[in-house]
Amino acid sequence: MIRKGENHSYIEACIYLPENENSIEGNIIVSREIYSNGRNSCKINGRLVTVNELKEFMKNIIDIHGQNDNQTILEKSSHIGYLDSFIGKEIIDIKEKYKELYSRYNEIKQELKDNYGDEKEKQRKLDLLKYQYEEIENANLKIGEDEKLEEKRKIILNSEKITENLKISDEALSIQTIDSINIAIKALEKIENIDKTYSEKLSQIKSIYYDIQELSRDISSLNEEIYFNDEERNEIETRLDLIFSLKRKYGNSIEEILNYSKSLEQEIYEIENIDEKNNKLKKELKNIESSMQQLAINMNRIRTKNAQTLSEKISNELKELEMPNATFNCKVIFNENNEFNKNGLDNVEFLIKTNIGDEEKPLIKIASGGEMSRIMLAIKSVLANVDKVPILIFDEIDTGISGKAAKAVAERMRKIANTHQILAITHLANIAAKADYNYYISKIVENEKTKTTIKKLNEKETINEIARISNGELTKTAIEHAKELRSWKK
Repeated sequence: MIRKGENHSYIEACIYLPENENSIEGNIIVSREIYSNGRNSCKINGRLVTVNELKEFMKNIIDIHGQNDNQTILEKSSHIGYLDSFIGKEIIDIKEKYKELYSRYNEIKQELKDNYGDEKEKQRKLDLLKYQYEEIENANLKIGEDEKLEEKRKIILNSEKITENLKISDEALSIQTIDSINIAIKALEKIENIDKTYSEKLSQIKSIYYDIQELSRDISSLNEEIYFNDEERNEIETRLDLIFSLKRKYGNSIEEILNYSKSLEQEIYEIENIDEKNNKLKKELKNIESSMQQLAINMNRIRTKNAQTLSEKISNELKELEMPNATFNCKVIFNENNEFNKNGLDNVEFLIKTNIGDEEKPLIKIASGGEMSRIMLAIKSVLANVDKVPILIFDEIDTGISGKAAKAVAERMRKIANTHQILAITHLANIAAKADYNYYISKIVENEKTKTTIKKLNEKETINEIARISNGELTKTAIEHAKELRSWKK
């Protein structure tokens, strides 16, 4: 969000991950700048990224848990990953073999699809290709014929104008020019013997005379050729329409159309002879499916066995968190229809029953905020060693719990903090007392603007704040109680 009256906000986090799996070692500086015009500027270690890239990167580093803001652990699709991580090496090797087969399995299915493995699709495509090929072949195209036809068409459209002007040109050359040149020739013949210059000029004029005579005959011939009957005109128009139609469908020129025809011929040949190749692929696919099925059955057996162990461990954690009647169930569902997925033939879902007589429900359907907080902590406690998200943020997840439950939640958070960094926003003294470091967040008003401040507390200030949130005011008894809650640090 952007503060009212400002045009942007800037957020930056510095994270140190000594064993980071995101291809960046050591310190990671992540920032996002948001402008009022909607523009975003996101960076990871100074490199510009999109908002989605930033979200994808950060979801593997920070997991935020609020009353209704639990991320990956509430997504059914992630449950099988949690179970497999809990199982560990026993399933890793089998899963790797399965993934290699599954990759080839998808390649073959795609190849069969591209190879018209479906008979109806194959025949439909073949009919279309043959129709296109025959349409081009029947046209009997010749490279350059369209240009020649266009020239003829242009002459036909201008035949009257051409005839009229050729006639004028021919008459002018025959009647005026040739007669005038003939007179000049006769005059020079009378003096050609007097001087060499006159003889040369006479020769040049005679050459011009013969050229003009030739031109006159050519023009007369051209004029005679300018005749087209309606049938010939229609033939040219029809041919040009056909060529235009083929260009619109298959290429911008006759050469492109003919090249396309060659590619059609090759594709028709490949489709008509594809059965042998497809049969080999289908045989390979059948063998791979058989191997995948066996591996999937083995994984199902391992998962089913370990799912029971995981369920019992989380159920026991829930009892420690003051949910004595809660039962957690890691349910493994085997797909009998051989609909393979990247994890085999299994789907896994975490289910919970919080009270005796209740029905099992998916985690996401738990209504009570206090229950959801403890369920989350129970799962995190058991999976702490396999959960690869290093930073957990608990945003006021203590709502709805108090007394023994609050104490139990604090102890479990402390336990998780051995393997994860925890940032907890809380109003419960029990939880605040378990922290290594405490910060006090407050709001102040300056120049008619509300600002949020954060202050790191020393030990004395921490005890005073724990006393204040536990009793509402600072009393000697409250302070002694706060010291008792903090005694674990000694």
